[in-house]
Amino acid sequence: MSDKNELMPNSYKQMLEKIGTILEEGKKRAYSAVNDVLVQTYWNIGREIVEYEQKGKEKAEYGSALLDKLSKDLKTRYGKGFSRRNVLDMRRFYLVYRKWQTVSAKLSWSHYTLLLSLSDDLARNFYEKQCIAEKWAVRELKRQIQSSLFQRIALSKDKKRVLQLAKKGHLIESNKDIVKDPYVLEFLGLPEDHRYSEKKLEQKIIDNLQMFLLEMGKGFTFVGRQYRITLNNRHYFIDLVFYHRIVKCFVLIDLKRGFVEHGDIGQMNMYLNYFKKEESVEDDNEPIGIILSAEKDEILVEYALGGITNNLFVSKYQTYLPDKNVLKAKLLEILESEDGN
Repeated sequence: MSDKNELMPNSYKQMLEKIGTILEEGKKRAYSAVNDVLVQTYWNIGREIVEYEQKGKEKAEYGSALLDKLSKDLKTRYGKGFSRRNVLDMRRFYLVYRKWQTVSAKLSWSHYTLLLSLSDDLARNFYEKQCIAEKWAVRELKRQIQSSLFQRIALSKDKKRVLQLAKKGHLIESNKDIVKDPYVLEFLGLPEDHRYSEKKLEQKIIDNLQMFLLEMGKGFTFVGRQYRITLNNRHYFIDLVFYHRIVKCFVLIDLKRGFVEHGDIGQMNMYLNYFKKEESVEDDNEPIGIILSAEKDEILVEYALGGITNNLFVSKYQTYLPDKNVLKAKLLEILESEDGN
């Protein structure tokens, strides 16, 4: 027996699709409204706790009997949702965001509890701004915090630009702003001893393309893998090709599982020259080339890049999460320096 919908006119099917769209949009608005109310409710609860403390000169620290008692009484009256940790988060939420106008309706309570776990104001401000700009889900925000994205970007800047980064988020103002060093690819699930081929590394990236795009940053769109170019009947293959919507240019990526060699840099320079003449259109900016290598000889790279006018960068990648304490210590040196250099 045929489906009854197949017997209906196209106008009915179109109406059905529109109703489905309306329902989905309604669900999203309802969720957004519930989230706004929940976040404001917790902010108000935090304000009541802080104002009570100030009037009674209480010190609601981690071991405070006040929070223990309040959590217990709230759970008795209103059920779950008022664990000691949640009550502590509500209190901290108000202390960090004293003005309700500074709370974004674009972030959920789960986003805020993650942000509140950061004691560094600069880092927290950065992740908040970036989360809003790039529309990160909670899982994506957590991954970026774990991979120390703020510290990794900040270490390439001086003191003034680190403070700007924390205040405004990661602004893309030049080609260099879309390049990181290192890239963290822990989501690929590869061993740290580098016992894998470049082909396997490429396949792992394709299998985890969504996470790779998250690591690359806002604006990247995937064009293709093993992108073929032909010169004098000889074929060359670029591992990964992307297009950046903000910078408006192609981004070519070659993968190296060991040290990058000067020949790799020369080859990427040839790819960039080819793309400038053969692939880019009138409104495109000059392409960017990134060689991602597991190891990097800084001296060799410096000399090999000397005199090259193309936008060519060599960055390391690592298949494990960075040591946060080491990155924080390096960033502190920048912030404590007088001139930021």
